Amino acid sequence: MIKREDGQVQPGIRWWKFKARVPGVHIGFSLPEAIQGGLLTTATAGVVAALAVKFFNVPFEVAWTVMFIQLFWLVAHIVIFGEPYAPGWITPALPLVMGFLGTFQAGVEAIHAMTAVTICICLIFFFFAVTGLGSSFFKWVPSELRAAIIFAGAVSAFNAEFARLETMPFTLPIVWGIVLVLMFSVWFSKAKNRYKVFKLMASMAMLIGFLVAAIVGPIFGELNFDIKMGWHIPQFGAYLTAISPFSIGWPSMDMYLKAMPLAIMIYIFVFGDIVLGNTLFEQASEVRKDEAIEVDNTRTHFTLFFRNIGHLLMAGPFIPLHGPMWTGVHVFLIERYKSGRKNMESIFSGTFNWYWPAFFLSVLVPVVTFMKPLLPVALSITLILTGFACAYIAISLVKSPTSQGYAFFVGMIIAKFGPAWGLGIGIGLYFLLLLAKLPQFGTAKDVAVSKANVSD
Repeated sequence: MIKREDGQVQPGIRWWKFKARVPGVHIGFSLPEAIQGGLLTTATAGVVAALAVKFFNVPFEVAWTVMFIQLFWLVAHIVIFGEPYAPGWITPALPLVMGFLGTFQAGVEAIHAMTAVTICICLIFFFFAVTGLGSSFFKWVPSELRAAIIFAGAVSAFNAEFARLETMPFTLPIVWGIVLVLMFSVWFSKAKNRYKVFKLMASMAMLIGFLVAAIVGPIFGELNFDIKMGWHIPQFGAYLTAISPFSIGWPSMDMYLKAMPLAIMIYIFVFGDIVLGNTLFEQASEVRKDEAIEVDNTRTHFTLFFRNIGHLLMAGPFIPLHGPMWTGVHVFLIERYKSGRKNMESIFSGTFNWYWPAFFLSVLVPVVTFMKPLLPVALSITLILTGFACAYIAISLVKSPTSQGYAFFVGMIIAKFGPAWGLGIGIGLYFLLLLAKLPQFGTAKDVAVSKANVSD
């Protein structure tokens, strides 16, 4: 495998705005990520099949085929487009999307609605990519507003999981506690530096939480398993016939008009994910000086356009939509990445190895039937890690009392009333509370006095 020189970008093949990396040549293999990543990716992808059953009105055996199309575009994100983020869904927007689809009849009508949403969000990605405003937009947004957006993600994630406690009041708290201890505990962090077994446990924190759920869940009667044997053959023909717009037709213009406001709100969540991902990379770069991670928001917008429109044209709409990163996994991999080059050669070896084993696991019926009851746990682990990371990142971005109060207040508005209201109020309050930070609106003396007042 081609080795990277210290301080340089991971080697790859440059094409247009992207850099492709060939596994085994530019990306190494890593067992800890492959084991738990394969299992959790397979489990989480099963949730998409369940959504397709509910809204698209197709049998589960047919809906499971979306797993393979999704995996192709997840791996393409890393291998073909060269994005450093751990790819995933636009998870924070999923409740909005499900609510929108719930207003249509399950089946063709809902598929048309999701197709319209997908095309609208693709147009937004394409606009920001071609104009380059995606990168500028990120630079224009003050750190206080970034903190508010990230904090809103924490509130939304925690609220969703606390509501789930009614269905699994024992299993989920136990799993959350174990994963948080293995990943963030101060005393455990010291212990893993002394004992290899603790270090191994930390490297597989999400998998351990997953397996604990498989043990604890049946004990408390919250999970039941029905393991079967055999091979699962993807039913691509049946899936394309039921879902593809080339088979069932395209949405009407009226459907696009209904979908556009939702698409705009979804983009706000995507922007929040990009903000969080870039912030995590900045923090990781302070520890890992041996690798320069190329972050390009314009390239990311092009990648998201190709992933979403590619999935739509290949196999129909994708309910969770392709987003820049799977936040919980990205947080986990960044923590592993910061532990040193010996544990993770490159950020790309971490992300790639997380996904590829799911191609093989998803055709094994024992794996599929084992995963099915654990799907809610897989999502829960992801959302709790997302919320925990969003909370500490948001706090680290704001220092003064006024900035902190602003970030948390606006974040609560976003979580409670939605991204459109939150963004509008956030911009207004920024001008009212923090405008003096902008030099063009006052003399240097005025700004200095205002900063001193804010810090008091």
